[in-house]
Amino acid sequence: MPPGYLFRQMDDADANRVAGWRYEPPYDFYDSDADPEDLAELLDPQSREGVYFSVLDRRGDLVGFFQFEKGDETVDVGLGLRPDLTGGGIGMGFCPAGLEFARGRFAPRRFAPRRFAPRRFTLSVAAPNERAIRVYERVGFRRGEGFAQRTNGGEYPFLSMGREA
Repeated sequence: MPPGYLFRQMDDADANRVAGWRYEPPYDFYDSDADPEDLAELLDPQSREGVYFSVLDRRGDLVGFFQFEKGDETVDVGLGLRPDLTGGGIGMGFCPAGLEFARGRFAPRRFAPRRFAPRRFTLSVAAPNERAIRVYERVGFRRGEGFAQRTNGGEYPFLSMGREA
């Protein structure tokens, strides 16, 4: 387990807490209810199973979440930090902790050697979110292609990023 954080399968209580998080503009783009499809996925236990993980601090407080989508040789990462914790510098520990958790989760095991082992982590970030992009670059992600994505009732510029696992 990554130091300082406890990861667990996201349950209904945590999903409802995350759904209630509200970010200050311009980050309110990330409010869960800004996109009905994303909100439905977050609140559906079957969609969350094995994909969404709650992150707790040493006191057991919910501080964020990670979402991991397995590809052929990649794991696509989604993440969120509790709104009152954003901009405070903890992303530099939070993000690597999630990647370490993903490495352990997907690594081959002695009794399950055919398990998937990711070669790359990828993520997509709203292009105007330079604060997040700086954190991702500092933990080894590199900027990839820009693209337009339909979400939150419109089409927005996003940036793909990737790094070795």
